[in-house]
Amino acid sequence: MTDDPIATLLTRIAAQDRAAFRDIYSATSSKLMGVLLRILGNRSEAEDALQEVYTRVWLRAARFDADKGRGMTWLITIARNHAIDRLRSRSVQSNNDDGEAVAQVADKGRGVLQSLMAEGEARRAVKCFGELAPDRSAAVQGAYLEGLSYEDLAVQFSVPLNTMRTWLRRSLLALRECLDR
Repeated sequence: MTDDPIATLLTRIAAQDRAAFRDIYSATSSKLMGVLLRILGNRSEAEDALQEVYTRVWLRAARFDADKGRGMTWLITIARNHAIDRLRSRSVQSNNDDGEAVAQVADKGRGVLQSLMAEGEARRAVKCFGELAPDRSAAVQGAYLEGLSYEDLAVQFSVPLNTMRTWLRRSLLALRECLDR
């Protein structure tokens, strides 16, 4: 378990260690948010789902078994299953909706200005990703947009795990610098 810091935190959370819960949230929330966002496709719903996922983690940490897998894999499984449950629930609700409630809701679509601003930000992000080496760009997208683990990426790119972590850390710093320009 020493090579899996998330597993260590989960063990501490099972003993109701609040500091470990803060640490695991800090270490994993961005990755789990990426998984939820990719599945649900709605930021607000993904944020709500993320809170529910961490509630489940707090309540079910004692069920984690390090002999069966890595801590991050367990967390991603919880997030993925929860997101799928939400999608199923959404599908059932839309089948029961007679359309009247939808007609009463105001259109909250983006205005022209917001659309133009979002498009400009997207172009900047694409440009910044283009400034990274192709393998670094693909690794960042795999980790934060597709929810792949560091371990999966290390295998995919045939590099040691610590090298992958370094790639991702340095790439994120480069992206931040580019976006801040």
